[in-house]
Amino acid sequence: MTGTEIEITADLVRDLLQEQHPDLAGLAIREVAGGWGNQMWRLGDELAVRMQRMDPTPELQLKERRWLPVLAPRLPLPVPIPVRFGEPSERFPKHWTVMTWVPGEPLDHGSISRGAHAADTLASFLQALHAEAPAEAPASSDLGAHPKRCTGGFEQFLQAIDPDTVGDVRAVRSVWDDAVAAPEWEGPPVWVHGDLHPANVVVSGGTLSGVIDFGSLFAGDPAWDLAAAWLLLPAGTAARFFDAYAHADEAAIRRARGLAAMKSLFLMLMGQNGDRGLPGGKPHWGPAGRAALDRVLIGARSAGAGITAPADVVRRPA
Repeated sequence: MTGTEIEITADLVRDLLQEQHPDLAGLAIREVAGGWGNQMWRLGDELAVRMQRMDPTPELQLKERRWLPVLAPRLPLPVPIPVRFGEPSERFPKHWTVMTWVPGEPLDHGSISRGAHAADTLASFLQALHAEAPAEAPASSDLGAHPKRCTGGFEQFLQAIDPDTVGDVRAVRSVWDDAVAAPEWEGPPVWVHGDLHPANVVVSGGTLSGVIDFGSLFAGDPAWDLAAAWLLLPAGTAARFFDAYAHADEAAIRRARGLAAMKSLFLMLMGQNGDRGLPGGKPHWGPAGRAALDRVLIGARSAGAGITAPADVVRRPA
């Protein structure tokens, strides 16, 4: 445990419930594996307690409290909905939230076998989410920028990973350079999940069945979510996804593919950190990131060295 981390136990969760929501204190409490900024505990069969842990401010939880009840009714997949608020106290000086539990297995521990169904499901979800956001919607301080303003992060991830693990570094850079060269988003800011990767979606029956962790929610460029076509879906299904989504032009797809490459590198770095026993590392994220990067590069190789056309997502004839 670091100096900024508070040890969270089932007894602590129960004590906090007893103090602030005693009608829930009798429900069974079970720890949910994973989590870094926040830690999750199952509460009975239908609820979960989201405990602020490493996040330095309550901003992410407060954002979910404010906006998920607004967005959830129009989304075609289950998402966690805040139902009770836990406020800082002497016992636990941070925020915590009781939310609905989204059933399913996180994709970083599961798999998708019904690729076409998953592509259609993801497209439907993002079509519904990517509505124009109101003026008071949260902006992002570190996500949502055009790839050209994220090159420092891309380089940091790329250089931190063992080159043998990355493989064709030149091809990865080519994908990124093409995203940097793509035109900027010119539409109105839309709602963006911002952090769609295999640990933040759940699957059941071989397909996507829910989306979780909206702490990064912001209004901006939808390309940050469109990257999920490569991060989440099986190889060969990106074209179907973009056909079903129907609102992404070539520039958005180019930006999305570069962002998918960067996010894949992040997953690989987290996996490498886990393999080395470093704090916050997640060994099982490495294979997920590697598979996603391979999917990105397959399309890039098809398009050739100067990736100006997203060959892996060329529209099928109507």
